[in-house]
Amino acid sequence: MSHPLVDQLRFTRAEFMRGIEGLTDVDARVRLGPTNCISWNVGHLSWQEQRYFIVYAGGEVLLPAIQEGFAYQAPASTPPLPEMIDAWKTITRAADPWLDTVTGAMLLEHAVSGGRTITPLRGNLLQRTIYHYWYHNGENQAIRQQLGHTGLPQFVGDIDGVAPYREA
Repeated sequence: MSHPLVDQLRFTRAEFMRGIEGLTDVDARVRLGPTNCISWNVGHLSWQEQRYFIVYAGGEVLLPAIQEGFAYQAPASTPPLPEMIDAWKTITRAADPWLDTVTGAMLLEHAVSGGRTITPLRGNLLQRTIYHYWYHNGENQAIRQQLGHTGLPQFVGDIDGVAPYREA
């Protein structure tokens, strides 16, 4: 059984992807004012997962283009949505085997990358990723509303059935 925070991450990933269902590539590339476009947000969360759950878990950069183009404070761009979804799927699939090994004790450790200790703790990195997804999910829904999309998710999905609270 996976750690409860890993279950929450997986639920959050699914909700993020539910939030972009039915989105066209054209609409995914629209930038409204200073916001990033939705397809960039998908690439950005791919970057975070690659960094935290692949590189910091002792692996190599899987997709260098994601590492370079979607890091925190990377320049705005309007990438194709299908490419970003493919990158996201590649990275999350590659991250899952490590996430399957996560224990409470591991979450109290610091990651090490390139011989240097990463602060904060792994558990904080996991929580940061979950909250980051929710931030961009809300942003994506606001963008979609401004684009006139209807029938969008109204609230958090079936967390009680899919990822209910449980002790670690």
